[in-house]
Amino acid sequence: MPLTPLDIHNKEFARRLRGYDEDQVNEFLDQVIKDYEGVIRENKELSTELLNVQEKLDHFATIEDTLSKTIIVAQEAADEVRNNAKKESQLIVKEAEKNADRIVNEALSKSRKIALEVEELKKQASIYRARFRTLVEAQLDLLSQDGWEALENREREVLEREREMKEIY
Repeated sequence: MPLTPLDIHNKEFARRLRGYDEDQVNEFLDQVIKDYEGVIRENKELSTELLNVQEKLDHFATIEDTLSKTIIVAQEAADEVRNNAKKESQLIVKEAEKNADRIVNEALSKSRKIALEVEELKKQASIYRARFRTLVEAQLDLLSQDGWEALENREREVLEREREMKEIY
């Protein structure tokens, strides 16, 4: 067990004939007690300071650990957000491509339909012109001929021509 300043103060030495000077020994012991008390006080202060520093160190270690975990969680969240955004952008692109294909296909279908309609209208216009020409020619022939017999013959010819035109188209 370590000595205390009180142990040093109460220590008494046996006397001998030619021993040390008692005043010098007491003076030295007083100095040792004073220094020893200083060392003990300093030791206690350092122990207290060490405890405080250890508490702060533990606190900062906890903060560091928490920050590390937070950074890891934030990085994982950022990675997840990035991956989700990438997947979403790919889905948007695929959807846009599908829509573009659908629109192009619809436009091609409409274009084909319109082309068929145009061809049909051209055929109908050609038939109409032929019929109209026949009618006009018949009317001209009718005007140039006298009599109803020629009119009846002409009417038969028109009907025959119309039948021929229908067979052609």
